Amino acid sequence: MIRHLLADDDLTPAEQSAVLDLAARMKADRFGFTPLAGPRSVAVLFDKQSLRTRISFDAGIAELGGHPLVVDTQVTHFGRGETLADAGRVLSRYVAAIVLRTHGDDRIAEVAEHATVPVVNALTDGYHPCQLLADLLTVREHCGGTAGRTLAYVGDAANNLSHSYLLAGATAGMHVRVAGPAGFQPDPGVLDRAGKIAAGTGGSVRALVDPVEAVRDADVVATDTWTSMGQEDDGLDRITPFLPYQVNTALLGHARPDVKVLHCLPAHRDEEITSEVLDGPQSVVFDQAENRLHAQKALLTFLLEASSS
Repeated sequence: MIRHLLADDDLTPAEQSAVLDLAARMKADRFGFTPLAGPRSVAVLFDKQSLRTRISFDAGIAELGGHPLVVDTQVTHFGRGETLADAGRVLSRYVAAIVLRTHGDDRIAEVAEHATVPVVNALTDGYHPCQLLADLLTVREHCGGTAGRTLAYVGDAANNLSHSYLLAGATAGMHVRVAGPAGFQPDPGVLDRAGKIAAGTGGSVRALVDPVEAVRDADVVATDTWTSMGQEDDGLDRITPFLPYQVNTALLGHARPDVKVLHCLPAHRDEEITSEVLDGPQSVVFDQAENRLHAQKALLTFLLEASSS
């Protein structure tokens, strides 16, 4: 059976742990794993702009011995004049895997339904699972593990990153609290899925409005920009309601003294996070950014092996 990663809960707790274990080994021996030797090609397709995702997949595929085919879909027929189903079928004849950053989750689901190689969600409107694998690897490195740790995400709790923190954090056995203003709360269906996962891993999930309650005694505090790609002209005030959720020294004073701060970048400095915090000793954001490379290499290796067994 072909394995895909379209949302964070496509990995079981044991599988997620195995991917993170492999990522740690790959980080320690950066050029020691070459499952794409040949080289085998991987299509990396972007409907949305990218820096970290694009470069980390490009470099990572090459380090695995493969050939990255990085494509701006706006200059191809992908999804324009050709169905996504047909594109998935055709690409599967050329490449070992398909990585796609797109808008609606229905788009990547259609590609995966018809592809005969693994499909990886490199960010959709609903989820950002590759980012969460990097974040969990970072938490492991700086907190000694994930199980039983408390992670607070503050800001737009309705966005893709919030959904992924709920699902992936619960899968990792964490206590996840997401906090955002009224009208910016997570999808109830995602919260329900995360709760069911947490019940089996010893974790927990909560959706809150009060940012102080969310970060109280947290081991990790995470945030993201208040305006995600495609939301710039949605007509909503994406500044005023979020001001109490800024990750600053005062808010972090309610967390554990050794709290670690995550931000997936790019950051709008002194908006959702202050420069003082971003550049301060509690910040591990640049380790987090590096870990996209190692986590994605491990993920691709896992999916290829699982799909061939």
